[in-house]
Amino acid sequence: MPLRPARPRRHVVRTVRTAFVALATATAVALFAAPPASAADTWTEVGSDRADPLTESQGLTSVEVPANSANRYTGIGTIPLSVSTRGWNHVGDPDASYDGYYVEPYQSDSGTSKMYRVQTPGGTWAEYVHALGSGEALNNSWVAVTPNSQWMLSGEWGTMTRFLVFPTPGANASTSPSANLPQVSTIRLDHAVRDVQGCDFTGPTTLLCSSDDPAGTLFGITKPLLRIDLSAEPNGTSDVTGHVTALRQLPLRSSCSGTFEAEGIDYDRRTGTLRVIVVSPGFCVLTDSKTYRFTKG
Repeated sequence: MPLRPARPRRHVVRTVRTAFVALATATAVALFAAPPASAADTWTEVGSDRADPLTESQGLTSVEVPANSANRYTGIGTIPLSVSTRGWNHVGDPDASYDGYYVEPYQSDSGTSKMYRVQTPGGTWAEYVHALGSGEALNNSWVAVTPNSQWMLSGEWGTMTRFLVFPTPGANASTSPSANLPQVSTIRLDHAVRDVQGCDFTGPTTLLCSSDDPAGTLFGITKPLLRIDLSAEPNGTSDVTGHVTALRQLPLRSSCSGTFEAEGIDYDRRTGTLRVIVVSPGFCVLTDSKTYRFTKG
């Protein structure tokens, strides 16, 4: 058998250099990406419902008090005229405490504050305004009330490594519609998240969140469903850390091609059902936007 000719030295050097770069890149990606979800974290799609573009396109929540209450949704069509005429023209993903306080997050096109509109278990409404802190983004995309009802999380648009913690307006006795609603602590995330549109607690220290991330560079997928594991229950005195895991990509199905938008999220502990709104691109926003349903396992 004839001997194979020796490989030129410069080719060897180039090959080694290429292999080194590839290894370094793979290592960097592995270090930056969140760890993969285990089998126990699997959320399986079990059905869907059409999401109305005017009244069900921003957020949703299940309501336990009063008993047998219907699920609540938000969209541009759910904003009361008396609210929008004062500049609060965008509503985000709402949440409801287990003891019956329903909270909607609002923002305006400009200004230095955010607003949280709250309905008490008795049915009365009140508005709580939060003056922006230094460096805080204006947007107000979502709220998530802790299982003990006392604290409320909210996030900011863009690429972020924190969630903000407030006393839950109405449910926490320290709050008043006539006083500024203060930020009291912070959730420090161990991995950046992008364009989070909603979060909901599944337990005292666990959140599921919907991300509208269009790039996919943070987790290797666009529009991911995220799980956040907190180091302790949120409180009003100290920060806690949050460990971020990407679980799966949210469904992106439509008769139209283009850019989808992941919106609000809800976990109903009574049935174990997770629901996430995904708005379809283009004209199909009117026809086949969906609220997808998932169960664990």
